Amino acid sequence: MSARSATPSSTASGQNASFAELFTPKLVTVLREGYGWKNFKTDAVAGLTVAIVALPLSMAIAIASGATPAQGLYTAAVGGFLVSLLGGSRFQIGGPAGAFIVLVSATVAQHGMDGLILATFLSGLMLALVGFLRLGTFIKFIPFPVTVGFTAGIAIIIFASQVKELLGLTLPGPEPGPLLEKIPALWSAVPTLTPAALAISLGTVAVILGLRKIRPHWPGMLIAVALAALATALFSLPAATIGSRFGGIPSVLPAPTLPELSAEKIIAVLPAALAFTLLGAIESLLSAVVADGMTGRRHRSNCELVAQGAANVGSALFGGFCVTGTIARTATNVRSGAHGPVSGMLHALFILLFMAVAAPLAAYIPLAALAGVLAVVSWNMIEKQAVAVLFRSGWGDVAVLSATFLLTIFRDLTEAIIVGFALGSVLFIHRMSQATAVETHTPFVGEDMADSAQPRGEYDEALAANPEIVVYRITGAFFFGAAASIGSVLDRIQDTHKALVVDFAGVPFLDSTGANVMEGLARKAHRRGVRLVVAGANPDIRRALLTHGVRPPEVAFAATLADALTQLREPAAAAASTGHAPSCSSGTAPS
Repeated sequence: MSARSATPSSTASGQNASFAELFTPKLVTVLREGYGWKNFKTDAVAGLTVAIVALPLSMAIAIASGATPAQGLYTAAVGGFLVSLLGGSRFQIGGPAGAFIVLVSATVAQHGMDGLILATFLSGLMLALVGFLRLGTFIKFIPFPVTVGFTAGIAIIIFASQVKELLGLTLPGPEPGPLLEKIPALWSAVPTLTPAALAISLGTVAVILGLRKIRPHWPGMLIAVALAALATALFSLPAATIGSRFGGIPSVLPAPTLPELSAEKIIAVLPAALAFTLLGAIESLLSAVVADGMTGRRHRSNCELVAQGAANVGSALFGGFCVTGTIARTATNVRSGAHGPVSGMLHALFILLFMAVAAPLAAYIPLAALAGVLAVVSWNMIEKQAVAVLFRSGWGDVAVLSATFLLTIFRDLTEAIIVGFALGSVLFIHRMSQATAVETHTPFVGEDMADSAQPRGEYDEALAANPEIVVYRITGAFFFGAAASIGSVLDRIQDTHKALVVDFAGVPFLDSTGANVMEGLARKAHRRGVRLVVAGANPDIRRALLTHGVRPPEVAFAATLADALTQLREPAAAAASTGHAPSCSSGTAPS
């Protein structure tokens, strides 16, 4: 066996791709591969499964956002169809997302429903522009602690927004938006608690969690909501329903209509549209990356953003609101055996079919049941394992995570992302200064050296003759700014080789985003049967990798590149080395 060396410039593809290649929807790619009846059947099953999950979620998210349940269904149907039709991800499912509840409800409160629809329309144009300008790669420069922090903060806000419906409280006036004002208002309304609403919400949560344990493949959310609606109708429970609050849902889509496009209104909603664009781009690409990790496929970021833009424009024309890629529904699509984007298009058509056939029955759905659904969603949104890993990673990541989390809750989501990014950059500069002082023998940019100054053994031509092993040498800091490009190159390399050695000898610093990229690479390599060896990592980098779960048996460690190649040449020795590689079960964090 032998090895080849790879660098970002030599392996990254797509730099010279034509416009048509970069923006060809994945649907076209799948059809070119050959699409038969068998593929359609698997996509139909996956699409129906996702639609069953999306139905209660779309209505619940819409109600929590200050919109109507019908608008949630319009968003899922129109937006979801366009995302799959035009998108750059093979498995992405678009629709209303819980992450937008905070921004959407604030926009409705400030600008009304017309303002929300206009902001969604403008956001769609901006997302398409970002995609056509090929700026999708830069969206991935968000540090890992920032994404974990704002997601957890959004989850807390979503849960707080559902307390009123969970308990069936009656407030004397409108429910305050800010958390510090909301908590006292809810506390003062506790005497108005409705036992029936509390029982429905607790029952909904119990059914969802119970089915997840004993029947994980059953549509727990839909079953729970259906049982709650049945109980409410049979026993005439005194709880608010979609029918009593909104008058039910229509059975057809409304006619498309352009929102009001006056200059004054556009200027007023522009900040909201910018916030929708930023969050929509981040959420969509995160969801596409999750799908890539589950399937081994790769999405086209800029094509995906253009599709998200078209979906938001389409949603606004039909009276819907913000569309984005949804991680939970996309993951459900993959697990259900989807073959390609047709499943997402069918999921949208199934939602329309539900509206046409079962619209009268939706009037009996209690709002407490939908609140229970969102309570479970908010709990699932908090990446508890990632939070624990970041708390073990050191004070810097904890500071970025905490600042982003607290600003999301108490200030503003956009402000939280900007401040978190700034703190992450300052932390990077601080760590770089430390690395420069300590590891003066590891320059950030390699210099030319005379052959006499570089002691070398005899050249072994066998190392470059066989492509079964590839060696990827990283030189310089592996931080959030480089993680996206390095991660994409590593992902491409492992597609065509049996073994991959990542040489960290020239890396003075690794942050949590880089470590998270390596953890994802290790999982995918292990699943594909590709042997992964990390060579030359200094003790601090090795500790960071272990803390983030980059450990045996998925990964073997070697002190030098030569040792790594020796491991791969001698399977028995490699197995023994892997079995004795150090672990981080004690949870010791870097000092």
